[in-house]
Amino acid sequence: MTTVLETDEHKALRAAVAALGTRYGHDYLTKVVAAGAYPDELWSEAAKLGYLGVNLPEEHGGGGGGIAELSIVLEELGAAGCPLLMMVVSPAICGTVIARFGTDAQKQDWLPALADGTRTMAFGITEPDAGSNSHRITTTARRDGTDWILTGRKVFISGVDIADATLIVGRAEDARTGKLKPCLFIVPRDAPGFERRQIDMELHGAEKQFELTLDDVRLPAEALVGDEDAGLLQLFAGLNPERIMTAAFAIGMGRYALSRAITYARERTVWRDPIGAHQAIAHPLAQAHIELELARLMMQKAAFLYDSGDDAGAGEAANMAKYAAAEACVKAVDQSVHTLGGNGLTGEFGLASLITASRVARIAPVSREMILNYVSHQTLGLPKSY
Repeated sequence: MTTVLETDEHKALRAAVAALGTRYGHDYLTKVVAAGAYPDELWSEAAKLGYLGVNLPEEHGGGGGGIAELSIVLEELGAAGCPLLMMVVSPAICGTVIARFGTDAQKQDWLPALADGTRTMAFGITEPDAGSNSHRITTTARRDGTDWILTGRKVFISGVDIADATLIVGRAEDARTGKLKPCLFIVPRDAPGFERRQIDMELHGAEKQFELTLDDVRLPAEALVGDEDAGLLQLFAGLNPERIMTAAFAIGMGRYALSRAITYARERTVWRDPIGAHQAIAHPLAQAHIELELARLMMQKAAFLYDSGDDAGAGEAANMAKYAAAEACVKAVDQSVHTLGGNGLTGEFGLASLITASRVARIAPVSREMILNYVSHQTLGLPKSY
């Protein structure tokens, strides 16, 4: 079945990206974060090798693949201990939306640069008062002649300081019904009235988090992405890849933690045998491996459905994949730290920081409870509680 078995090309891509990730590794990323810098070297090399734009159209400088290929890249970098979070945002969400719905000018302007890594784009949907309810988004877009005027706030937006622009989700008034409908706009980083404030996070990563303020930001007509009346379709065309890539991020992190624990369990001898010989150590690690593999299968199914054009089927599978991967990642990290005991909390082994990082996929881009709501309503046909 093509949904569960990887092609030879996919296996070769895995091996090549794994080799790149191994050359950098977790120590590289740790040093970058400690210096308050960004993994520019890894980003640039991944771009030159064609990995960042592997999902984007060939006619615009990409690899002509899909989310299946891009998720392999992120998973293998994560398994090597050096995931690139902006891959979830720039090529997966923004690149996909522009490739599917952008104008010819937008495609020519953005896709080659997103593919070769010379430009990045952030994605702004979350708002302080909306939470998981995207219908409560209050960022509004109103017409002023041929221009658009954007006003509103966003929160927990990754990488805005390094992104050349942010794809902002706003709401515009429908001229026929008077209701607000979602629309997507490309907002340049230096647009007047577009301000950012860095959020102090306990989670230490290379990509910083920001609160954004849009104070009457004036944009030309060509800043609108796609059809003004198809915003919801276009929005979910970006959110499904986001969930699939979040699953890849989590699976890679879980694999990295597990590999450190397995190596330690093979070598650490307290009594007569290595601790990995004891079932109390071995079985939980085996269980963590199984759960990560199962999550990957659902991720591969979701990517296959999305790349095949089945948006509805991909929506269900992408949510399930993200849920399964997040749970598997948290368990794998927890068991890996526990396997190392006190050493699992030291900087030397690089696992303790993953305790916090592993929870990201449980919370973002949508909480596990909202995924359970989705499956309850959409899959099981149960009534809504809200």
